[in-house]
Amino acid sequence: MATGINKSIDFAALQEQIAAQFRDLDPKDPSLWPAAPRYALFVFAAVLVVVLLWFFWLTSSQEALQAEQEKEVKLREDYKTKLTKAVNLDVLKKQREQVQQYVTQLEKQLPSKAEMDALLSDINQAGLGRSLQFELFRPGQIAVKEYYAELPITLRISGRYHDVGSFASDIANLSRIVTLNNLSLSPRGDGNLTLDATAKTFRYLDSDEVQAQRKATGAKK
Repeated sequence: MATGINKSIDFAALQEQIAAQFRDLDPKDPSLWPAAPRYALFVFAAVLVVVLLWFFWLTSSQEALQAEQEKEVKLREDYKTKLTKAVNLDVLKKQREQVQQYVTQLEKQLPSKAEMDALLSDINQAGLGRSLQFELFRPGQIAVKEYYAELPITLRISGRYHDVGSFASDIANLSRIVTLNNLSLSPRGDGNLTLDATAKTFRYLDSDEVQAQRKATGAKK
């Protein structure tokens, strides 16, 4: 004959037994703790480590995601810029050809080193042809640039108003580039005017001068 034995669990006593294990714990030596608090501490530490690792992983992932998003924006802008250039490539080529033609025309207006004396003579003849009196015609120090040289000439001429104006027009119409700078007009006692100005002429550098200028520029850097 089978006899059934009913065993009931006293949850109140079990709860009190577990609670008693958490009393009077020595925080300096967890190894002496009862089983329940030791296991609880282990679980808490494990969860804390997982949460911290998860937090730092999410933070690094967020930074990486933000960096990739910024990179995507930059790539999109580069793509749009390159696409615009590709669409306008023919127009840009035509503009480049026009600029090259314009530069070539300007280069043709620059005298060579051997032609500078003739250009100075043309400036002098432009004044004499308008019956102007040269009181000063003094070439200055040549300033060498990257691809050309600049020669300033200090001028002082006197004559009638219309003749001075015609002289300025003749200078502008020379076959070579000459500019008048720092213009100053002053009246004279005889009714004429005195023009003080700095004329600047330009010439292109020959191949040897270009190489020397490039070496000098490289040495400065």
